[in-house]
Amino acid sequence: MEAANPLGTEKISKLLWRFSIPAIIGMVVNALYNVVDRIYIGHAPGLGANGLAGITIGFPIMIILLSIGILFGVGGATLFSMKLGEGKSEEAELALGNAFSLLVFSGLLFMVMGHLFLSPVLSAFGASENVLPFAMSYMRIIFSGAVFQIVSIGLNNFLRADGQPKLAMITMFMGAGVNIILDPVFIYVFDMGMAGAAFATILSQFISMVWILSYFLSKRSHHQIQVKNMAIKAHVATRITALGMPNFLLQLGNSVLNVVLNMTLLNYGGDIAVSGMGIVNSIQTILLMPITGLVQGAQPIISFNFGAKKFKRVKETQKYAILVATIIVCLGWLATRIMPEQLVRMFNNEPELLTFGAKALQIWFLCLPVIGFQIVASNFFQATGRTRQAIFLTLTRQIILLIPAILLFSQMWGMDGLLHAAPFADAGAGLLTGVFYVIGVKRLSKEESALEELNYEAE
Repeated sequence: MEAANPLGTEKISKLLWRFSIPAIIGMVVNALYNVVDRIYIGHAPGLGANGLAGITIGFPIMIILLSIGILFGVGGATLFSMKLGEGKSEEAELALGNAFSLLVFSGLLFMVMGHLFLSPVLSAFGASENVLPFAMSYMRIIFSGAVFQIVSIGLNNFLRADGQPKLAMITMFMGAGVNIILDPVFIYVFDMGMAGAAFATILSQFISMVWILSYFLSKRSHHQIQVKNMAIKAHVATRITALGMPNFLLQLGNSVLNVVLNMTLLNYGGDIAVSGMGIVNSIQTILLMPITGLVQGAQPIISFNFGAKKFKRVKETQKYAILVATIIVCLGWLATRIMPEQLVRMFNNEPELLTFGAKALQIWFLCLPVIGFQIVASNFFQATGRTRQAIFLTLTRQIILLIPAILLFSQMWGMDGLLHAAPFADAGAGLLTGVFYVIGVKRLSKEESALEELNYEAE
């Protein structure tokens, strides 16, 4: 069984490209959901800067939706891959069924809670009186389709783990493509404004969800979602949650970060600063989503080979992934140096917003080149089941370093201090992750040597 699985036998570089390229393309396409909404809203008559600020205020909630999908999707797919690596197909299918139930339940719960507390949450997240109606119009519809987004994001991880990276990419293309087509129709033709952008988003996510479910409920899949595996088992749900927790906390930390950032921006720069940072966040999403895709492509390879005790292949996968991630972020960094104004113009042409956005873009991404290594190295601990180290390293940049730096630096140096908090956190997190990673790889090498010695004695 193990020998037949290409994850344990095929050349690592070829395998990583085969799994990661579709995931990278898919994640970039997935990022276009929010980015395309911002582009159309930013240029729409009657919306402009206020519309951009409204969607920026709602962005932390969108991240929480994403984080729930990742919690049970990545956690479930990691357990699924480990069990396949151990040759335990029935336990792998139990992980798939339990993860699906957790995704559906959490999506429905999120929808209900969102509708109950929409206005106070948006106000608490930094919506001014001018911006609140725009944010409410958008987020009311997004909450209604919460289950579509959570299920489609979560199960997409299982498509890759089931050996279908191209299908995972096609699914994302399909959803984002529908969103890109429907956005201008609903916003401009039907004159639905913010609600139109939201309708386009949830409709496209519904199509993605149906498409993925049609695969996992059919004989085309190697492992199907079965009713007998959908009854949630406490030990399976706990393991899934633990394995997905680092990525969940990374996204949740991103949400908390955006709330703190929006409120601080409002204090020091008003609605224009909130709109400008919304543009910076969109560009950051485009730049970092390829790294998320790379990590998703590497995860089943690392988890399978770790479960199969092929530690040399685990280390080789990490080496290639770090190299590719560093190249990607360096190219992104160059783009922010060479054409910051052109990047901001994609979203809005208002002179005040253009000036602030271009400056913010260059300062915020000053230490971007180290982030590729930091994300991939943190994922190594998660993919090998070392959740405590993964959780700590995942939280380092956004929670432990960046949020305190935003609050402290802004008080000391105003808006310039706030913007310089990001490069400070990037550099600090990269350094700390490097120390942990070297220790983690040395430990893996010791396990590899011990296993080789055991095999030699057995012969």
